[in-house]
Amino acid sequence: AARIIQNMDPTADPCKDFYQYACGGWLNRHVIPETSSRYSIFDILRDELEIILKGVLETSDQGDREAFQKAKILYKSCMNESLIEQRGSLPLLEALAMVGDWPVASADWNKTKEPNWSMEEKLSIMNSRFNKRVLIDMFVWNDDRDSSRHIIYIDQPSLGMPSRDYYFNGGNYQRVREAYLQFMITVAKIIREDKNMSKDDSFVQEEMAKVMELETEIAN
Repeated sequence: AARIIQNMDPTADPCKDFYQYACGGWLNRHVIPETSSRYSIFDILRDELEIILKGVLETSDQGDREAFQKAKILYKSCMNESLIEQRGSLPLLEALAMVGDWPVASADWNKTKEPNWSMEEKLSIMNSRFNKRVLIDMFVWNDDRDSSRHIIYIDQPSLGMPSRDYYFNGGNYQRVREAYLQFMITVAKIIREDKNMSKDDSFVQEEMAKVMELETEIAN
């Protein structure tokens, strides 16, 4: 209650400017940080929680239960930047190999991979191993008709960009769309280079344009 009162501006007339009355105290004491697009009580709580979690994750793991040990191992692996730099693109290349490689970064993919490639199998691997839903989103959740049980839901997945507006609208959306396509092209070129493949910029651009076209069709 004290925090709510502190965030109000009782000097304002609620009949004339209710927003100032309800939120004026907050506006007077807080500025949106340059690193954020918004700033609310939930953002403050999240920042405070991250500081607490950082302290917990950096303590010794002796005597911890297994779940805590795993969390600390994961945290340390993310903070080990020297090893991350040393491994370079190897984890990504291993992931690509696991899902049947990437045609744009694979020589003769149609001949060597496609005959034994199963979309159903690869979609399940993407879901189970990498928590990535492609084409279809499938998850277990409470049954809306009977909350005492869980059922399998099948839904549409999220798109590569935040919403379908990015695929069709002009202005800033178009600039983001162009940057998104260029990002895909750049990643494909990097992977081809890391796999010691020949440079073929026109082929890469054509393939990534097809990917963009497919995403646009899905968004539509």
